[in-house]
Amino acid sequence: MRETRADTAQALLLSLALHALLFALAVLGLWWTRERAPVSAAGSPVEADFVSFEALPAQARRALAQPPRPPEPPAEDAAPPPQPRPEPAPQEAPVPPQPQPQERLPEPDTREQERVRADAISRETREREQEERRRQEQVDLTERERQEEAQRRQRLSEMERERLQQLADIRRRREQAAREARLAEERLRQLADYQARNAAEAAAQADASASAAPRGNEGLDRDLLARYQAALQEAIARNWTRPETVPLGQRCQLIIKQIPGGQVIEVQVAPSCPYDELGRRSVEAAVLKAQPLPYAGFERVFARVLTLNFEARDY
Repeated sequence: MRETRADTAQALLLSLALHALLFALAVLGLWWTRERAPVSAAGSPVEADFVSFEALPAQARRALAQPPRPPEPPAEDAAPPPQPRPEPAPQEAPVPPQPQPQERLPEPDTREQERVRADAISRETREREQEERRRQEQVDLTERERQEEAQRRQRLSEMERERLQQLADIRRRREQAAREARLAEERLRQLADYQARNAAEAAAQADASASAAPRGNEGLDRDLLARYQAALQEAIARNWTRPETVPLGQRCQLIIKQIPGGQVIEVQVAPSCPYDELGRRSVEAAVLKAQPLPYAGFERVFARVLTLNFEARDY
């Protein structure tokens, strides 16, 4: 349970009240046990003797029985006899009033004092325990924060290692892909050279056979050329998905650069093509997808740069 500010204030007030009670009990004990000082009167004591009139001598009794004579007036020239100085009357010392006796105070109950002292000790013990718990909780919190910080740093270091590992893997894959691309280019170049040699041989054979062909058709087989263009149209249209913006039957002129064997080197759409941008890109993609283009059997009419009037059809 967490201690609140109100609990701390209450504990402080109870501690002050306990100390005030103990101080009052100590003062009362000292007052009760102190000795009373005797009261002393100021001046010397007065002594007197009582004598009966009958016990006096006769001369003294007659002198006392005679009335006193009036004093004679003093002579004008005679100096007055010296008057005796009156003796100073003793002054009574003022006696301070005696204090009223105090009422008897009840003796303090030792058991109650022991109980109060035990309560105070237990309260102090609880306060020390609470303070120790708070200190221990603070230590535990600091330790948890330290452990969490260490775990966070460990996770960050692991993430950094994983990132570096991923970068190394990507770099290795890129290098491998570059090597494979170079090998593929080398194979394509070798294939192109091989096909070029075969094409040269086939062209030589075609020239030889063309020289033997009738001159009426200028050495070209028109029927074979028509079938070759039809085969190209069908191969490209089979790999083409016609966009909705291209109507059926609309023609577009394509310029195809190829090598013997039907491998396409480059394809272009003529500026006069009525297709929109989407239709043009789709036709170019279809030509590249359809390679190798038809070649076998059409060697006599094969051309490295071919112009084809492609017609939009659905297959």
